[in-house]
Amino acid sequence: MLKRQLVIDDSHSLVLSDLPYYSGQKLTVIVLAESELQQRLLKWKTFFKEIQSTPAAQNITDDEIAAEIEAYRHSS
Repeated sequence: MLKRQLVIDDSHSLVLSDLPYYSGQKLTVIVLAESELQQRLLKWKTFFKEIQSTPAAQNITDDEIAAEIEAYRHSS
């Protein structure tokens, strides 16, 4: 994954060069204005705080989380 920041000039063009991908490789490019990115990050942070404050989340221990992560890693 690459992250590049730039400022759009009067040409309204976007050129990406010297990318570490091979010729013919299919890529997906997502373009967001910095303000859009900040809004989305704020929404995600708010969502995670809401999830963490639910009664069900209050009873989960660090050991249970670690065990679930380990089980997932072994199932893939």
